[in-house]
Amino acid sequence: ASLQREIEDAIDILVDGFKQGGKLLLCGNGGSSADSDHIVGELAKGFRKRRPLSPDTINLLNDYNSDMGTFMGQRLQTGLPAINLGAHSALISAVSNDIAPDLVFAQQVLAYHQSEHDMLIGISTSGNSANVVYACAVARALNMNTIGLSGASGGQMLDHCDVMLCVPYTETASVQERHL
Repeated sequence: ASLQREIEDAIDILVDGFKQGGKLLLCGNGGSSADSDHIVGELAKGFRKRRPLSPDTINLLNDYNSDMGTFMGQRLQTGLPAINLGAHSALISAVSNDIAPDLVFAQQVLAYHQSEHDMLIGISTSGNSANVVYACAVARALNMNTIGLSGASGGQMLDHCDVMLCVPYTETASVQERHL
């Protein structure tokens, strides 16, 4: 099954959200959390091409400290704001202990949400990971655009995502391979 239309819809959400000043939150478990980290790594700096700083930013760096500013201005790149919600071990353990383990990502969606242009990508091979489903539900309640990546059925995430990229596989490794 072709996912062309869903991919285009997801791209539209991301491009519009970033253009409007929104940030992207991502979450997933295990390998899906690693996929979230990978996506953040490609967005927060250049990916296929350098994203040079604007002359205004370079001037700010140079005005602050000319030696450091020159070094940084030649190397730093603009990036897109993206946060992997699985990367905060102290917060995750605190929420797991003090609130509920299944709400570790939902709590962070509440904490980091600032704008209706913020977005969430939830990744679950089954589409049924409770912590990802709750994060998607909170994001939808806050009127954030949500994109889900799952296996063939889409699981419970179908009810909480604006766009679902359901790869036509059910085995975890095969689903994760297609998500990459």
